[in-house]
Amino acid sequence: MTSRDPLRLALIDDYEVVLVGLAHLFDSYRDRVEVVQLEIGQAVTTSVDIALLDTFAQHEADGNNVATIVANSHTAKVAVYTWSFDRKLIDSALRQGASGYLSKTLPAAELVVALERIHAGEIVISDAPPRNRPTVGLDWPGRSEGLSDRESEILALVTQAKSNNEIAEMTYLSINTVKSYLRSLYRKIGVSTRTEAALWGVDHGFSLDGHRIDDWA
Repeated sequence: MTSRDPLRLALIDDYEVVLVGLAHLFDSYRDRVEVVQLEIGQAVTTSVDIALLDTFAQHEADGNNVATIVANSHTAKVAVYTWSFDRKLIDSALRQGASGYLSKTLPAAELVVALERIHAGEIVISDAPPRNRPTVGLDWPGRSEGLSDRESEILALVTQAKSNNEIAEMTYLSINTVKSYLRSLYRKIGVSTRTEAALWGVDHGFSLDGHRIDDWA
């Protein structure tokens, strides 16, 4: 790769709309970042400079996802893209071999710079994001229905049949915070029970996907 070539990036998550939204975040930076693969629940199969793991509605870096991606010979470096900045999660990601731990609240320009620093050999850890700061320029299931990014993630986990305790453990939120998000999203989508919320989620793109996206552009 020459100094003028864009870095090659793979995006990983379990939800197509999340990955497509993230990919388009780089539309204005195609001379610096080339998104070459979007993977839903599958291994990266194209050689890339960085694999960016989006943690939307899946386990944070305390699982073994990071180590699995690091072990893939097609990925030169791995970065985690998340809202959750508990010190234990950062330490776990680094211990598993991640080269970056990046906040979803980073504007696109700052995210590109962070990826370039990682590609150059730095270990990059974002500052912990301010509480309730919105994600800029991304997309997620239910956004058009008025759900916030965090409400969307909670509903995705409900649609996966996760309990409140499981959701709290996965997202590093308190039980009371999870319940608060549930009350808010129930009101927005016009349901009153968990079953109704899960069915609404199935009907509105919150079910887990499982395929490679070849036509996202």
